[in-house]
Amino acid sequence: MQFLLDDISESTLTMFRIAGSLLLYLICFVVPLAALAALMHTLLSLPLRRRERARFFLDLLETALAQGRSVEPTLAAMAESRDRAMGVRFHLLAAHLENGLRLDAALEKVPRLLPAQISATLRVGEKLGDLRRVLPACRETLREGSAGLQSAMHYMLVLVLVFSPIAVFLMALLRAKVVPSLRSIFESMSETRPVFPEFILSHMHWLVWAQASVVLVLMIAALVYIGGPRLTGWLQLGVLPFVDSVAWRVPWKRKRLQRAFSAALAVLLDGGVPEIEAVRLAGECTANAICGRCARRVMAALEQGAKLNDAVRTFDDSGEFHWRFTNACHGRDGFLQSLNGWHETLDAKAFQQEEAAAHAVTSGLVVLNGLIVALVATAVFGLLISVMETAAIW
Repeated sequence: MQFLLDDISESTLTMFRIAGSLLLYLICFVVPLAALAALMHTLLSLPLRRRERARFFLDLLETALAQGRSVEPTLAAMAESRDRAMGVRFHLLAAHLENGLRLDAALEKVPRLLPAQISATLRVGEKLGDLRRVLPACRETLREGSAGLQSAMHYMLVLVLVFSPIAVFLMALLRAKVVPSLRSIFESMSETRPVFPEFILSHMHWLVWAQASVVLVLMIAALVYIGGPRLTGWLQLGVLPFVDSVAWRVPWKRKRLQRAFSAALAVLLDGGVPEIEAVRLAGECTANAICGRCARRVMAALEQGAKLNDAVRTFDDSGEFHWRFTNACHGRDGFLQSLNGWHETLDAKAFQQEEAAAHAVTSGLVVLNGLIVALVATAVFGLLISVMETAAIW
């Protein structure tokens, strides 16, 4: 009987040990991994959720205008449903509308609700007195890339935010703990050192710093992409629009800014707005300080008697915008219809450049990590082989 009780107690103790091991595994591995996955999902979905909220807002505007209803009461009524899909800022906008503000003034009070270009374009539509005219231009701003481009961007973000920092940490740990131990062992056994492993291990700190610098730059770019308008607004340096200047110099962003300016200018000219005023409002629609400066140069040229098709050369060094706009001036279908081919060309080139850049950065980072790991592994294993050969001689 005592033997049976001892077996039962031993089995119970073993079960408790197994349960404790499983609990420790869940706490130390599964829970942190699930938390990291949830955090990455939240970060990666932020730009998509911002875009979806903007698209939903435009759907509400289009529905209200199609039914012949006033926009302000419709948006205020929608906020009363307490739908959380639009977020807190939509309800803040509705509160301003209920207090008697018009849509353009309310959007200025809540600048983070929509992307800056869409807010600026809607304000221009308010000045024209017809929001329906500018809704197509707003939807063009929200046009998504292909699934391949989004997959490449998300893969790059995961690579930059997760795997590359881990690789840098492991490299630094290897240099600080493992390499000195191997060196001391080898030096105690032999006075000669293998040339290639010694060269790599002596300069290993440069490899770590090079990889860390690349990862840091890419992490800043990834955080700007994830942070969206709020972060870019913080990075603006007042009279020195750093973010706008960088966006103007990035090829695909510059083409999208050119498309936004051209589409807004075409809509305004088709609406009968005077040329100088149309250029000013089109510059505002881009929500970019550098484009605003270009628009002011165009306005100055118009005031000096230049033709509009000659003045818009400021926006395109290649001259294609100039001759396309010249043809549009002589067309009969209106500026927007005549420039539609130019806008599609800009979209196609921007998409091609952005996709190529995303794949190039992702592939380059993988190759760089692989090259650094291969060099360090070759040096470490070369030193280990030398230690083993020296030990065999002894």
